[in-house]
Amino acid sequence: MEKQPVIALDFAEFQEAEHFLNQFAEPLYVKVGMELFYQNGPSMLYQLKEKGHRIFLDLKLHDIPTTVRKAMKGLASLEVDLVNVHAAGGQAMMEAAREGLAQGASGVKRPSIIAVTQLTSTSEHQMRSEQNIQTTLIDSVVHYASLAKKSGMDGVVCSPKECKAIESAIGEPFIRLTPGIRPAGGDLHDQVRIASPKEAQQLGSTAIVVGRAITQSEDPVQAYYDIKKEWSGLE
Repeated sequence: MEKQPVIALDFAEFQEAEHFLNQFAEPLYVKVGMELFYQNGPSMLYQLKEKGHRIFLDLKLHDIPTTVRKAMKGLASLEVDLVNVHAAGGQAMMEAAREGLAQGASGVKRPSIIAVTQLTSTSEHQMRSEQNIQTTLIDSVVHYASLAKKSGMDGVVCSPKECKAIESAIGEPFIRLTPGIRPAGGDLHDQVRIASPKEAQQLGSTAIVVGRAITQSEDPVQAYYDIKKEWSGLE
């Protein structure tokens, strides 16, 4: 993935997202999550594509393999650029997801698919007490990343703090997409394992997702370019 921050469209209504995007003079890479997709439906994806935007459809599928295969076959027809699943769904589910994408993308390029390791809102204490995973958080993330690679995923979602360990365990090429990106001193919101764009670049992220630091900024366009510059290592 190129050095273009993925902007999380954290809006409930597509009209709000359109108003935000109309401030920019160039196509962007945007993340459409559950809130926006479930309330507005697939038609808005076509509108985004018509304007040249690349799309990460962030629905984090996690179900039995057959259900995920069929769902991914349908999502592939939407011609988005990137989709994801939960690695906790297991190898059979991830393999089925990739198969479904390939089936649904007949005649067009298959979307890339990545697997969520541990959400960046999850702390090690929470992982141990609520998921009953009695290891270190970084070991859990690397384990899920290795399973994702074995299952044919194109990469994972992780925090920047785990990128080097994943790179050492798996090597290149492998997407390491990192949410929880905040400018230095920015509000944490509901994230736990965060980093600045510069830190993410130094720690080995191959792609970053930035939401409220841009969408809720007084000057979203300037905020975007500032983050893009820092992420690209030009600052």
